[in-house]
Amino acid sequence: MTCLPSAPRRQVAASLLSRLAAAALLLAAAAASAAGPEKALSGVLEALETNRMDLATQRVEALIAAHPNFRLAHLIRGDLLLARARPLETFGNVPKTVPREKVEDLRAEALLRLRALRDRPSGERLPRYVLQMDAGQKYALVIDSRRSRLYVFENVGGRPQYVADYYVTLGKNGVEKTREGDQKTPIGVYHVTANLPRQKLSDFYGSGAYPINYPNAWDKRLGRNGHGIWLHGTPSDTYSRPPRASDGCIVLANADLDAVGSRLQVGLTPVIIADEIEWLGAVALEGERKALAAAIEAWRADWEIRDADRYLAHYAARFSSGDQDLAQWSAHKRKVNAGKSWIKVGLSRVSMMQYPRENFVVVNFEQDYRSSNLSNVMRKRQYWIKDQGRWRILYEGAG
Repeated sequence: MTCLPSAPRRQVAASLLSRLAAAALLLAAAAASAAGPEKALSGVLEALETNRMDLATQRVEALIAAHPNFRLAHLIRGDLLLARARPLETFGNVPKTVPREKVEDLRAEALLRLRALRDRPSGERLPRYVLQMDAGQKYALVIDSRRSRLYVFENVGGRPQYVADYYVTLGKNGVEKTREGDQKTPIGVYHVTANLPRQKLSDFYGSGAYPINYPNAWDKRLGRNGHGIWLHGTPSDTYSRPPRASDGCIVLANADLDAVGSRLQVGLTPVIIADEIEWLGAVALEGERKALAAAIEAWRADWEIRDADRYLAHYAARFSSGDQDLAQWSAHKRKVNAGKSWIKVGLSRVSMMQYPRENFVVVNFEQDYRSSNLSNVMRKRQYWIKDQGRWRILYEGAG
């Protein structure tokens, strides 16, 4: 057996430890690469949140090795190194010689990501906006613009059930889009209208794009214009994204877009964009749903019995449909119903989505209308508003 002096033995041991550390970093980097940069970053933030600095350092080193262009990961690594000498006050606690504007966007992104980890929705809290999903809608998306977070909810018996959430980037100038080129993201209830695959797009859109139907009927009624609001990915060499950096679109990391896209249904999946999500308990949400469902059923029943006064009492004074106001609509409906000896109306595939910032609910359903001289089946959309303590119809049109 060869005996080495103590100093060479220490050198051999140090070399072995260095090789083992390098191998461990390579394995961790491979795992970070397989998981994707967003998920790997979540692992770093989770370690920071639980004050496991060594684990956070290990994970961020692996993340940088796998994705060397991830600027936010470099910022966090710098913070972790600095934390060994003195306490950190916030993310991006860099020397004063570094221009602050260079780190503000990265800090905002990091803080929003960390806040999302701290404030995950529990199964007892549901978004107020998703009152009821129809049987054909498998999922709904709800976007909290203040948190830069997109939440995915699954349809379980018509009620939303939380599945996952993702960091998103929104318009440079915030939300409430009103005109072409204002670089804002709209607020409202929308749905996915198309699936544009990567092959048909430039690298700017990453792994694909899903347009939504902005401007919708309510936007047009308020005179809002513009177009081209999409959910889409990021360029292949982009990882960090400030919360406000798009021209109005909703931008996700490519891996996240792929995960969300696998659940989207063109023409069906609702996309609700809010200032900040209002969360309700399941009991309170069910109470709101039942009250509106009862009003819709009363409207349907009064239409069937051909009682024009009772039927028209379900419409608000500010009602409109196309170019008809309430007076014109009432005159038309009285004339039509007078020519019927019987009417049967069936409603199915009913969905109810509360409109953010407004006090009305978007109701979509399939209407099976039959009468003594006409029968048809159509998709219909109504806006129901609380008017003097009672639910009434504000808008009605094809869905």
